[in-house]
Amino acid sequence: MAKRPLSRADFRFFMAHRVRYVELDTQGIVFNAHYLTWYDETVSDYIRAAGWQYQDEVKASGCDFHVVRGLVEYKVAIGRKAEIEVGVRCTRIGRSSVTFQPGIFPKDADTLLATGEIVWVLTDQATRRPVPVPDKLRTMLGAFEGMDFSPAP
Repeated sequence: MAKRPLSRADFRFFMAHRVRYVELDTQGIVFNAHYLTWYDETVSDYIRAAGWQYQDEVKASGCDFHVVRGLVEYKVAIGRKAEIEVGVRCTRIGRSSVTFQPGIFPKDADTLLATGEIVWVLTDQATRRPVPVPDKLRTMLGAFEGMDFSPAP
């Protein structure tokens, strides 16, 4: 069975952005590294919108997330002054990891310009070893996405 292409309806959180001149390469399209910057910024805003007080949690627990995977899949070139909206959704929470899927769309349109994957792993900052994702975060993201992210038995 063929997988349905992503659409705006697959995302409940978006961040608006207007492409700046400084984000372009010599071809006049967005330089590839900026996509990961946009993804990171949107994931951070998404986590806050879901209710996670990131810095407070890091301070209280001594644990922080580290990006272990950053993937960009380019669909359509994005040029100067383009008004875009970067969507993100949580697709999976493992024992110590959280997986996000971003999607970039033109403002108020449904053409997928880029997608990808961001994977965070929660680590104890003293040992740099992975630790379990807190149930509080699972519940929060599950409620935000309308999904069950309960740990596997």
